[in-house]
Amino acid sequence: MKANKWTAVLLTAALTLSLAGCGSQKSGPVKEGSIVVGASPSPHAEILEAVSDQLAEQGYTLEITEFTDYVMPNTALEEGELDANFFQHKPYLDDFNEKNGTHLTSAAAIHFEPLGIYGGKTADLSQLADGAQIAVPNDTTNEARALQLLQAQGIIEIDPDAGLEATKQDITANPHNVEIVEMEAAQLPRTLSDVDFAVINGNYAVAAGIADQVLVSEEKTSEAAQQYANIVAVREGDEDREDIQALIKALQSDEVREFIEETYGNTVVPVF
Repeated sequence: MKANKWTAVLLTAALTLSLAGCGSQKSGPVKEGSIVVGASPSPHAEILEAVSDQLAEQGYTLEITEFTDYVMPNTALEEGELDANFFQHKPYLDDFNEKNGTHLTSAAAIHFEPLGIYGGKTADLSQLADGAQIAVPNDTTNEARALQLLQAQGIIEIDPDAGLEATKQDITANPHNVEIVEMEAAQLPRTLSDVDFAVINGNYAVAAGIADQVLVSEEKTSEAAQQYANIVAVREGDEDREDIQALIKALQSDEVREFIEETYGNTVVPVF
């Protein structure tokens, strides 16, 4: 009788530990059927919101985490806090991987945001004065892209060998002696009153409500429209995951094309 009593106690303890172990496994951060995507608030998070119902019909809950910078969404994706992110173009991603040792890749291209020149203290490019200040993004690929846009307007000339790593140090001709002011891309709309012009990323212009004030922008049919298309980024090896493919299919649907065209006009252009 004593042996049976102790056997029952041991079995009860073992069962308790087993149930506790199962409970701890279920309390992890990953939710079955959820897709966690990091995104810039506008237009990326707004476009994602537009596909949440499509994904829900397939059994996926879309969770959107908003970021206001260009570094944290890639860091969070690399560390496994996100399933994907949606805010950047591939040249920026390639440069980020090289400089940070991350292992992220493009799963699909969704849209193109033409980089634009916006007036600040000076209203029109025809009024460009000698010594004018022009603010540009300070991240490698977007600064080069901004300088190329300024070059297309005849404002400066840059070393053709600098490519996507061009900075203001690569300016070879500056007939108006303009001052190039490098700053974090998200800050550009807020500094318009302090500079003559600023070259601003489309998503930040949309978020600031100034997209309709653009003076000149990259052409929709330009090489940049493909080269700088905004992508869904994932960790290497996750491209073919069923949930990622469901996300991409939803983002490249006719419904999303219509949403982008009706909501953003010429500032956001579908590339699928």
